[in-house]
Amino acid sequence: MSTMAGQEAPAPEHDTRKRVMAIVAGSSGNLVEWYDFYAYAFFSLYFAHVFFPRDNPTVQQLSAAGVFAVGFLVRPVGGWLFGMLADRKGRRFSMMLSVLMMCGGSLVIAILPGYDQIGVAAPVLLLLARMFQGVSVGGEYGTSATYMSEVATSRHRGFFSSFQYVTLIGGQLLAVLVVVALEQTVGEQALRNWAWRIPFFIGALAALVALFLRRNLHETSSKADLAKKDAGSIRALLQHPRAVLVTLGLTAGGSLCFYVFTTYMQTYLVNTVGYPASSASLLMTAALFLYMCMQPAFGALSDRIGRRLQLIIFGVLGTVGTIPLLTAIAGSGGSPALTLGLVLVALAVVSLYTSISGVVKAELFPAEVRALGVGLCYAIANAVFGGSANYVGLRFKAEGHEGWFYWYIAVMAAVALVSVVAMHDPRKLGHMEHDPR
Repeated sequence: MSTMAGQEAPAPEHDTRKRVMAIVAGSSGNLVEWYDFYAYAFFSLYFAHVFFPRDNPTVQQLSAAGVFAVGFLVRPVGGWLFGMLADRKGRRFSMMLSVLMMCGGSLVIAILPGYDQIGVAAPVLLLLARMFQGVSVGGEYGTSATYMSEVATSRHRGFFSSFQYVTLIGGQLLAVLVVVALEQTVGEQALRNWAWRIPFFIGALAALVALFLRRNLHETSSKADLAKKDAGSIRALLQHPRAVLVTLGLTAGGSLCFYVFTTYMQTYLVNTVGYPASSASLLMTAALFLYMCMQPAFGALSDRIGRRLQLIIFGVLGTVGTIPLLTAIAGSGGSPALTLGLVLVALAVVSLYTSISGVVKAELFPAEVRALGVGLCYAIANAVFGGSANYVGLRFKAEGHEGWFYWYIAVMAAVALVSVVAMHDPRKLGHMEHDPR
């Protein structure tokens, strides 16, 4: 690879099978980490009383939700820590450590005694475990996005890198399926008593599988890049202000759209459209599965038309289409097929961003600060705008101004559009565009 590409060492084999295996191993941590992260959200209904013993179930749920939110707030710490390690110690080292941390966090929650056994130490330890997981998730994105971008062939970089969101969405779907399976087999009472621990044991075991897959990963960083004096430092990162601002703006708008049309949409279908919770769950399970399948197609599209153009299309459609789409979904309650179709249209627009979210940011930074630049900027913008999507949406709804939320999303999509317009075309001025592979 050329100097502009950071002189990463070439992949050990050039055949497609070996490269695909590297992509699978590199993206496996995303599935594990997002499964664990959402397993907490989905199962908190059943275990909140174990750690927050109050008479009011709503207070218990709010306490559990507060712990969930803390997991978002510490993500920038993970983005900085693991980005620095990846740029100084290597991508493989950072990815191994992040998934090991997630394994530890899940195992702690799975075996943690409740308030009745250890008193106030129970919620404190739960909070610490979630912070541990939040740091891990914050670090996983930037490092795996960087690795997958570097290991992919230049002609198919968008396609290969799109599997980061395939596994990310797959983690959400796996958490949903585990919820449904346990609800149908052991029942609600068993879930409240003890079975809520099962998904966290599953998460810990899955993390060990990911660790096994990653043990033989080829290191894509060169010794020369790792040995640079300012590798992985904030000072070196700030020498690329345009890339930093573009990544922050693009992530702010893109992450908000992603969380609105995936995580928040289920709440929206119940509270605004009027679907029963069970029907909304089925609709969103189908939508998320099809959304996951879209990612490689849109990643391949970016290899043909260019990532900058694809993101411009996302920004334009997100800016002008969000309000009409959400309004149409709100009025589609009488037809599940129509609702699903409209949600899929929205998710197709979001796919223009998510399928290439990691690779386009990796292309903006040189190798010695690539993981730090992607990870830290993503974690900051994602924590502020993505992590707050549910709260902001519900707050506008409670105040009787839900339409203002639509405008908020459209404005942030416009921020993403402006960021992309200000971005150099990665095919001409990116730091990976001369990759000869």
